[in-house]
Amino acid sequence: MYAIKTFDEEHRVLATGDEPELHRMLLERRQHGKWQFPVVIEKEKAKPWDDVAYLASMKPDPLATEKEQIRAIRHDYHKGIHTIRQLSESTGIFRNRVSFLMHKYSLRLGSDYWRAEKEGHPDSIITSQTAHELADKLCANVDLINNARETNDTVCGYYISKVPRI
Repeated sequence: MYAIKTFDEEHRVLATGDEPELHRMLLERRQHGKWQFPVVIEKEKAKPWDDVAYLASMKPDPLATEKEQIRAIRHDYHKGIHTIRQLSESTGIFRNRVSFLMHKYSLRLGSDYWRAEKEGHPDSIITSQTAHELADKLCANVDLINNARETNDTVCGYYISKVPRI
């Protein structure tokens, strides 16, 4: 493949094609007075492969990915799934990512949450969506958590309570 280029600093490409075809075009345009400036016919060079640009175009756009994730979370949220665990399982997104997006886009969590307050240290609080998660965090049995809530007892040094949604 050949190209007709201007002979100035810009080296603009005026036409591309086969060499005999470009010779005819060049003679025709010169006879009609269209190209008065100097031109040259050169073999076109292949453009060098740019790995960095190619790989950059392959990377997913983080904003588009976040939009897709929040769209999936909202879709399931409007279906009636209101806990982080259920949203994580239904969308296939990691639980901490779902929690972050729920907070960022101000989606309200459904149902109550469990709260464990350290005995004698009111600043040490552990919260969880379910009794099972709270039991995992405290390394205790779920039945102990439920019984402690009903009897105002402590489990592993924590007062257990269930906080209703406001």
